[in-house]
Amino acid sequence: MSSAPSPPSRLPRRRAVWAGVALLVVSAVLAWWLRPAGESGPRGAVTFSTGVPSGVYQRYGELLREALGRELPGVRADLRDSEGSQQNLARLASGEADFTIATADAVATYVQEKRPGWKRLRGCTRLYDDYVQLVVPQESAVRSVRDLGGLRVGVGQDGSGVRLLADRLLSAAGLDPATGVRAVPAGIDKMPGLMEKGRLDAFFWSGGLPTNAILRLSERFPIRLVPLETDLLDTVHGGGGPNRYYRSAMIPPDAYARVPGREPVQTMAVANLLVTTDRMDAALTEAITRTVIGSRDRIGRVVHPAQLVDLRTAIYTDPLPLHEGARRYYRSVKP
Repeated sequence: MSSAPSPPSRLPRRRAVWAGVALLVVSAVLAWWLRPAGESGPRGAVTFSTGVPSGVYQRYGELLREALGRELPGVRADLRDSEGSQQNLARLASGEADFTIATADAVATYVQEKRPGWKRLRGCTRLYDDYVQLVVPQESAVRSVRDLGGLRVGVGQDGSGVRLLADRLLSAAGLDPATGVRAVPAGIDKMPGLMEKGRLDAFFWSGGLPTNAILRLSERFPIRLVPLETDLLDTVHGGGGPNRYYRSAMIPPDAYARVPGREPVQTMAVANLLVTTDRMDAALTEAITRTVIGSRDRIGRVVHPAQLVDLRTAIYTDPLPLHEGARRYYRSVKP
């Protein structure tokens, strides 16, 4: 005698129901973030990792947050101070930040050393160039990087891009960064005050022109900018790898009106990049990239280097590939 057929299992049906619920949840989240531009635009919160409180990164971040408030009212931008480019990239890769600014050489170093999350980094925009500035008291005997041996030298905080370039320049000059100078790991928020108090003989900085902290120092304390020698620059450039992102440059004599000298000061420059990761939503990234380019003039009236943001060069985010959202923006404005 055959047994009665067993009732059909309800498990597949339950799975189908849960799959449908999950799909609805995902769709709702996406709809919340990606409302059409005609309605209210992207919504949510993003974190920007910036820089030291008195640095250009921080001020740029503050002004960009204001621009985002006007252009993308549904997006809240939170700013986090940082030591600089190296810490910014680490935060981005770990998910502690969504967007940041970093110098191209710091990005190349992060990628070359395959630090955690390096494959996830994506470029949005090439911004403005940072200029290396070696600052000494006006009466200092220091005339070159080689003269820094044994002196108290501000080299930037450990997590900064300044620290990277200071180590490279000292090494190129034949000075061990660890023992050849008395390295002081301070940022631009501290170094001018330390020099004014006689606790620093020199300091390195890399930033847009003019950097307000150096400008204010020059107005109350006599300083001088030390040129970087041609052979020193050749040695740095010859190092290859991340060093290829430096270029020879000149600091114009009118960058700091109180600093003596009517001739340009030879130095090197490196591009800043707006960076995110492949985790960031494409529509939101497109909108933020659009805001960065569109707010250039307004921000540039306060942060002068931002005036140099150029749509024609913004797309060149080497050594990082463009984020898909940024690519969409550049395609949309292509003539």
